[in-house]
Amino acid sequence: MTQGVLVAGNDSTLLSVLEVEIARRVKHYALATIPNRFSGIGGGSYDTAIAFNATVEKARIPLDWNPGSPISARTLVLSAENRLQKKIDEAILVCSPPSVPCASADLRPVDIEVLANDQIKSWLFLTKELTSSFKAIGQGTLVFVFPETGLAGGKNSSTADILGSAALASFRSLVNSVLANAPGEPYFAQGFTGGEAGDETNFVSFIFRQLDDTRRKANGKLHKHGRTGFFK
Repeated sequence: MTQGVLVAGNDSTLLSVLEVEIARRVKHYALATIPNRFSGIGGGSYDTAIAFNATVEKARIPLDWNPGSPISARTLVLSAENRLQKKIDEAILVCSPPSVPCASADLRPVDIEVLANDQIKSWLFLTKELTSSFKAIGQGTLVFVFPETGLAGGKNSSTADILGSAALASFRSLVNSVLANAPGEPYFAQGFTGGEAGDETNFVSFIFRQLDDTRRKANGKLHKHGRTGFFK
């Protein structure tokens, strides 16, 4: 892994597990997180019961980020470069939104605003800044990480996770667009999806096995991690 690493993502178990692996590989990395600002319908919380890790605490350089602001996205990229004392070589974006099961009639305006600002606009603004920066310097690596589905809702749930599912759908659309155009760009982009709640460690191991294997580094590729095995 290169040294100028920016990690941005939802404050989640998936992000925490990924941080542990990154801290093993680099001396320092910049981190920007999206906190859970949903009002708590149906719980609306993350499982972040991750043990304290001294290596992570030493390597992590926390940065401020107002997710819904395009100016903040630009400032975040500049701040990461200043704190790392070099250009960003690799950016890892982790979309793992909180589970907020809720009936449509019970949706609150404040949560719809949080969805738009924190969970949708944030990734659009930040991806725009990163791809522009990578184009300007003629290189860079952009890695997208997201679960295949949300943590709540589905066939066996009486209440769908409207907010979390909308956040993931928007992120997936963004990833598909970036990956489709990546082969014609000077930067390198890959996506990783799959994994289930409680399987974050295996998912992260899968991600770095692919990143470490130069034979699999096809620009614009989306890798999928499955419960019964790995497939591309």
